[in-house]
Amino acid sequence: MDHDHPIRLNATALATGLVTRARRAVPGASAPPIHRASMAARPWRGFARSIGDATLAALLRPRARGVAGGIGDAARARQGVRRGGADAPAAAEPAWQRAASRRRAVLLVLVALSAGGATALLAHALPSHHSGSLRLVQIGLFGLLFAWVSAGFFTAMMGFRVLWRGDRHAMSAASARDRPIGEHARTAIIMPICNEQVSAVLAGLRATCRSLATTGAARLFDVFLLSDSGDPAIRAAEAAAWAQLRDEFGADIRIYYRWRRRRTKRKAGNVADFCRRWGRDYRYMIVLDADSVMSGECVLQLVRLMEANPRAGILQTAPLACGLTTLHARSQQFAGRVAGRLFTAGMQYWQLGESHYWGHNAIIRVEPFMRHCALAPLAGHGGLSGEILSHDFVEAALMRRAGYHVWLVHDLYGSYEQQPPNLLEELQRDRRWCQGNLQNARLLAEPGLHGVHRAMLLTGAFSYLSAPLWLAFVLLGACLWVFGNPPAFASLRDVPRELAALWLATTLMLALPRPIGVLAIVMRREQGSYGGTSALLRGTLLEGGLSVLQAPVRMVAHTLFVVAALTGLKLDWRSPSREAEDIGWSDAARRFGLIGAAAACVAGCGLLLQPQAIVLLLPTGLPLLLAVPLTVLTSRSTLGRRLLASRLLLTPEEQPASGLFKLMG
Repeated sequence: MDHDHPIRLNATALATGLVTRARRAVPGASAPPIHRASMAARPWRGFARSIGDATLAALLRPRARGVAGGIGDAARARQGVRRGGADAPAAAEPAWQRAASRRRAVLLVLVALSAGGATALLAHALPSHHSGSLRLVQIGLFGLLFAWVSAGFFTAMMGFRVLWRGDRHAMSAASARDRPIGEHARTAIIMPICNEQVSAVLAGLRATCRSLATTGAARLFDVFLLSDSGDPAIRAAEAAAWAQLRDEFGADIRIYYRWRRRRTKRKAGNVADFCRRWGRDYRYMIVLDADSVMSGECVLQLVRLMEANPRAGILQTAPLACGLTTLHARSQQFAGRVAGRLFTAGMQYWQLGESHYWGHNAIIRVEPFMRHCALAPLAGHGGLSGEILSHDFVEAALMRRAGYHVWLVHDLYGSYEQQPPNLLEELQRDRRWCQGNLQNARLLAEPGLHGVHRAMLLTGAFSYLSAPLWLAFVLLGACLWVFGNPPAFASLRDVPRELAALWLATTLMLALPRPIGVLAIVMRREQGSYGGTSALLRGTLLEGGLSVLQAPVRMVAHTLFVVAALTGLKLDWRSPSREAEDIGWSDAARRFGLIGAAAACVAGCGLLLQPQAIVLLLPTGLPLLLAVPLTVLTSRSTLGRRLLASRLLLTPEEQPASGLFKLMG
């Protein structure tokens, strides 16, 4: 049980008199009266126990025919899990569910055919070695990785279809555009924060409040700044900034501040604490990250969609990255706009009402969230036990298990976030995500979860497990080429056409989403927002080149993260402060110097033993050798601003007249 309790702000707790003065503006405390409610977590059954229960139920089910409910239903009933409806209103299977089943079957067939055909071609083309077991390992790795690549490719292609022709089964922002919002649809906008840069956080929250105030519906919303900050100086700055923000908006928008003394369960615990104190007062809550900005119209549209779809438990927007000027951040922002929205629309196409929740820039139906989405810790010891780190995927799975739908609304605009400003900070974030996603794999067999959400937990883990598999595949291929008896190929002329065709097919699957994304922009006549057709094409080439250079660095870093998470080894991977504009050479060398040296040794040995092996080693080895200068240069804001002045990597949000710039003032 969470032992958090409400803390009233005072000058002693925050070491500042600003809060005391701010409290006089609204009698009482910095938050509304507490209406405490329960949000209790059910213990997880565990992977082995869940598998055992399911196996036993399957073996005994024929004997249980004629007994109402059977063993499986009885087990679900004991856990409060009911198929198909739970708390939600009972209804016949909607058309979108039938469409989703057909689409997912098509996806599985496409992936199976492409991966099976490619694997068979590789097995036929590879020469036999004395070490047949290594050859089988290489073929198995290729089949698994090709299936992973092809799944992403087909998702992007379906995303292009959605952008081109639409999707009548998807949740669309236009479906409830003119729907009135009743006074009963009270909504909390919550922003959990922890030791953040206060000025940046409040700038985004101020922009959201300004936009909301212009809609004329701000009376339906309360805004909560939920602090878990442990630094007294930061807490004092937060309280002062909150007081200024509250005075700025006065009675137009109610803005509250709460600081937790007992900071348990990280962000998920912060949100759960809010739900226990004030969740009963609100029908919905919109969750923002510390770097989120959302337009008032986007906020209203989320509430309208919830009101129009009473079985929707979570609606996730597709936030657009913007707001930073480093080359790394601008490249990621551009990639998200050009190719990223293909994947977002494609995920919506396959998932429909069993979609992702990313933990922010989303609206949640509070009552079922409180009843079903509390998170118990995972039993055991080590990095894959304890508090759940990647809570969002699990909360979406629990919401769907309760009978509510989870939708990704890809065409709802006005939702923004920031990307990490440099590669080091991106990898620091990825280290947390890696451990959390691997941890979530322990929940794959939990009873009652929908198959799509089980697949999400699996693919979330595999998105990081694929890194060591790629590295193993590359190194194994090079070893077989060099040490094979006889060597795999004496020269490049000996490489079979089948292998060249497989290499080309893999490259096309990885690269095609970018030109397809450009085509989608041109077909929608949006290229002017990207600086024109020429700037769009040049920016795509530049971003693609940076992606090729950074991919091996991410692969090696993710491999280290996976090893650390699975073994419990401590891996210190801290980036410089977010406030630092540039990465120093010493910081980059400390992170990537050893990796570059190892790559140089491997490449040198390969060249000495078999010069032709450079074909396999160069695409991975060269970026690792360049990791230090690449990290430093892409962290430069000056370089990013020069490209912006040249209208390269330009996104619509960077246009002077864009709505985002108006929001940020």
